[in-house]
Amino acid sequence: MIPFNKPYLTGKENDYIYEAVLSGKISGDGLFTKRCHRFFEERYGFKKCLLTTSCTDALEMAALLIDIQPGDEVIMPAYTFVSTSNAFVLRGAKIVFCDSHKEHPGIDEDLIEPLITPRTKAIVPVHYAGIACDMDKIMALANKYNLYVIEDAAQAIDSYYTGKDGIKRPLGSIGHLAAFSFHETKNIMAGEGGMIVINDDRFVERAEIIREKGTNRSKFFRGEIDKYGWVDIGSSFLPSDIIAAFLYAQLEHLNEIQRKRKEIWHTYYVALKPFEERGLFTLPFIPAYATNNAHMFYIVCKDMTLRNEIIGLLKANDILSVFHYLSLHKSPYYASKHDGRELPQTDRYSDCLLRLPMYYELEPEKVIEVLQKGL
Repeated sequence: MIPFNKPYLTGKENDYIYEAVLSGKISGDGLFTKRCHRFFEERYGFKKCLLTTSCTDALEMAALLIDIQPGDEVIMPAYTFVSTSNAFVLRGAKIVFCDSHKEHPGIDEDLIEPLITPRTKAIVPVHYAGIACDMDKIMALANKYNLYVIEDAAQAIDSYYTGKDGIKRPLGSIGHLAAFSFHETKNIMAGEGGMIVINDDRFVERAEIIREKGTNRSKFFRGEIDKYGWVDIGSSFLPSDIIAAFLYAQLEHLNEIQRKRKEIWHTYYVALKPFEERGLFTLPFIPAYATNNAHMFYIVCKDMTLRNEIIGLLKANDILSVFHYLSLHKSPYYASKHDGRELPQTDRYSDCLLRLPMYYELEPEKVIEVLQKGL
């Protein structure tokens, strides 16, 4: 059987977990949590990183940090995971869904401005498949209308955006805040886990407080105050240092993992190009300003019938392929709250996008088997 995903172990995970246990501190912000924070801040230049128990928690922290209130509006794509929306719905926000590009599932930046009202507080671009949104356009709108930008970078570890100024920036470093995922389906994973990135100085101190149940305990542990107390709202967003130990073993092999995943992605792309030329489906589109971190390989079939046929053929040969998000603006929970606008590209991706098996140990001959059995 060829699974859709298979978590890759570098070989150091158990060693580091054992080291964390022996250290005597396996709760949050232990030795390996600090190592992970330092890795991200030094490699990508993020101003402040804080590991969380999930990307969902990182997004919920972001909603708290920008002080989302009932009635505030937040613009985001409808083709995304429910956590992107839930983080703000939980604070009482109205979600204003924007359609995707014709060329790729990311938010169509040219459709955002007409959706902005006096109640708009934030834009949440989702870097689908690790491919950057046009952050120059989004940040320009944020500056024009005094809005916050929160990058949903769940799939975007080690991916970059090159702006009009020619500077290449890591995704997650451009908006005011960003959220990453280390779920087992991601390039770098810890089973579950996430991280919030704070790029705006205004949020650094409060982010630590919110993450520590609304207390200033982080300052206490650093010796900056002689006691800590309840100073703000918050929750328990810290992961165990055991999770951080697992994650750090992955981070040490990031270059190797990325190299292998890109090779697999390229094998798919070259082999499937003739099928795209025949009009059966389209392959991933990568804008000139974006890099490819090989998070996933997907095709967009000409219709749902073809997608279902391919899924069926692969399943019959013990190969698992999966579609992705259902349109959030048509979901049972939010359909009645949506303003009724049609989002045709969102619906097209919901109906026609298919993700093929993609994981570190997927050898070239297995990629060819996927293609031969499914096409």
